[in-house]
Amino acid sequence: MPLDQLLKRHFWAVIVGLVALAAFLDAQGIMHLVGARLVPDDAQLAVPSLAARTPTAQPSAASHATSAGAILDRNPFDSVTGPLNAVPVPVASQEVVDTTAPPMAPDLSDPFGAPACDGIQVLIITASADPEWSFAALSSTAEKGKSYLRRRGGEIGGKTVRFVGWDRVWLTSGSQLCQAQMFKPPAPPAPSAAPSAAPAAPSPNAVADDIKNGIKKVGPNEFNVDRSVIDKILENQADLMRQARIVPEQENGKTVGIRLFGIKADTLLGVLGMQNGDRLEKINGFEMASPETALEAYARLRTADHLTVSINRNGQPANIDFNIK
Repeated sequence: MPLDQLLKRHFWAVIVGLVALAAFLDAQGIMHLVGARLVPDDAQLAVPSLAARTPTAQPSAASHATSAGAILDRNPFDSVTGPLNAVPVPVASQEVVDTTAPPMAPDLSDPFGAPACDGIQVLIITASADPEWSFAALSSTAEKGKSYLRRRGGEIGGKTVRFVGWDRVWLTSGSQLCQAQMFKPPAPPAPSAAPSAAPAAPSPNAVADDIKNGIKKVGPNEFNVDRSVIDKILENQADLMRQARIVPEQENGKTVGIRLFGIKADTLLGVLGMQNGDRLEKINGFEMASPETALEAYARLRTADHLTVSINRNGQPANIDFNIK
């Protein structure tokens, strides 16, 4: 094949080769130029470095000695306290009395050995397994003729009820514990030359005739009650209701009333139509589900003209009505 035809056919290869040759030569020239600029000067290499020419300072013990005395003397953080390195001046020791300390708690290690409460008399106790449902009718010699229904935490005669037991009440006055016993043993009789036969004592549960005569049954569950009977009941609770016991009763975790036990036909509650095992639920609409409502119903007995007592007897609801005249 002729050369001119060969060149025409492969002209692109000739152009590529020429471009590659030009690029190679250009790169060689740039490398020589950069290398010449990076070669160090012999005169500069002969000059010692700045670090070699600067003398090294030798540390001394005095130059590194530190002290906080200036800060402690000035105490720039608190102008009231003053210097922090001041020597405290000893002062005479004195006893510090804590006036905020709570009063001393009463000694409860031997409650049955506590002294008797002066001026407090227990009239009647209605005790329960739940201390919050235990009540006691108390009287104070400072207020003759008056009785008060109290439970744990109540006050009477300057004393606070600490606990209501089955036969006595413990009260506290400050750190002093005392007890008021309901059934105290009678004092021994004085010796006599000729003993006489003691009269037969009436049954402790029987209701006196003057109270029984003031209660008239006019219907199956309706009674007429004299006002004087109510006053005697409130003034002589210990003699009239000594055998009555109450037990709070719950259903589904909620107190629904109080169950009455120890009721007989000749007792006061028996004469008033109650039966043993009745569950007392309401008095004039006041539910017996809490001690507070029971106390409120008790407080209204003296002034009420009519009482409706709601009970549950043998699983059946019933009402007993009392007309007070």
